[in-house]
Amino acid sequence: MVSSGSGMFSPERTKQAELEGLIAPPLVRGRDDFAYLTETVCGVAEAKRPPKAWYVIFGCGLLLLGTLLTMIVHLVVTGVGVWGNNQPVAWAWPIVNFVFWVGIGHAGTLISAILFLFRQGWRTAINRFAEAMTIFAVICAGMFPAIHVGRIWVVYWLFPIPNQMNMWPNFRSPLLWDVFAVSTYFSVSLLFWYMGMVPDLATLRDRAVTKMRRFWYGLFSLGWTGSNRQWHRYERTYLILAALATPLVLSVHSVVSFDFAVAQLPGWHTTIFPPYFVAGAIFSGFAMVLSLAIPARALFGFKDIITERHVELMCKIIMATGMMVGYAYAMEFFMAWYSGNRYEGFTFVNRASGPYWWAYWIMVSCNVISPQIFWWKKARSNMILVFIVSIFVNIGMWFERFVITVTSLNRDFLPSSWGYFSPTIVDILTFAGSFGLFLTFFMLFCRYLPQVAIAEIKNVTPHAHGGAH
Repeated sequence: MVSSGSGMFSPERTKQAELEGLIAPPLVRGRDDFAYLTETVCGVAEAKRPPKAWYVIFGCGLLLLGTLLTMIVHLVVTGVGVWGNNQPVAWAWPIVNFVFWVGIGHAGTLISAILFLFRQGWRTAINRFAEAMTIFAVICAGMFPAIHVGRIWVVYWLFPIPNQMNMWPNFRSPLLWDVFAVSTYFSVSLLFWYMGMVPDLATLRDRAVTKMRRFWYGLFSLGWTGSNRQWHRYERTYLILAALATPLVLSVHSVVSFDFAVAQLPGWHTTIFPPYFVAGAIFSGFAMVLSLAIPARALFGFKDIITERHVELMCKIIMATGMMVGYAYAMEFFMAWYSGNRYEGFTFVNRASGPYWWAYWIMVSCNVISPQIFWWKKARSNMILVFIVSIFVNIGMWFERFVITVTSLNRDFLPSSWGYFSPTIVDILTFAGSFGLFLTFFMLFCRYLPQVAIAEIKNVTPHAHGGAH
């Protein structure tokens, strides 16, 4: 017998009630006892050999990472002229890729901090994925500003420290605001991710069968014993970190949007950018979580932990934020018309019907149209379809950043200065290589660290509340 808010149901009636929407499906399926959850999550890190697919993905990641390092060396030796950036499109792929990766890393703090503060139990199965994704995505994002400054060997001039040129950064520049916002976001997210893993690392330490594993897991578990006092301090600290991280969800991508919004350029100078960028970041971040979680749940046997209910809830968030992004697209055109500014109006007409019309309509198709399929429950329950749509969303969000950056620059106030931006092979390979950096880190995380928060997922099982039958 299974207990629910609607009374006592047999397993058959419970399943029927779930299908009819009378009761919510459980967050953990199968054997939801504590030993089963521990064995399932720790078994991946303790296995002598991971699945063959892990080697394939990790090998592809290393290949792309090697390509990235090669392109960076080529860039430093040759100069930024190897990129397609030129007048009038002086900002192109480096900035586009930076904003794209920062957006990808946005969902981690949202799932971990905000949903934790709102006591949403379904976050427990996916928060570790999201937190790890955040760390690795921000590393990929920070790489692009670091390498596109030109003379990278004097990059220390950017830091507010005395140097031989007596040069100081311009603190009124939104590019410097990015430095503080992204570095703060990375620091807090890293601390939040590591803090949440401490009890699970202690579990791996206690289960270790080799001295090497026992040493490393013991080192990073910080002497965790699981006493009542430690749990009390841990939960208090975790709550404080969540409260500190919550403003970052809104501030980081708002500051990134200021790179564009504080400019006087038509297409950039708009007050809608901060909320528009935040909604788009949550949109793309949740899509990337699905792109990672759906293969992982099949590859590592997490189907009973990352259930269809988790996927369905994330699909609903993607659909909601997708409509927010679509509303922002419409408002941009409306305000360009309503303002009566001929330059602003031309910029947006040029986006939809100019030389980059194809990029604009790819963006609209992927970001506005494709998530509408999630209105149907069958679509939200089809893992292959959800995975495909999540990939489309990530493609669309990259094109959104491309459209904002490039189409606002390629046709200036003077027709004589108009130009068409085309990426070089170095642009393309550097961007592809950033995925190699991300995949390499993520595959190592999947192999050696707990992918699911064991201590937190146990709290949402019936056993934790004395409701098991």
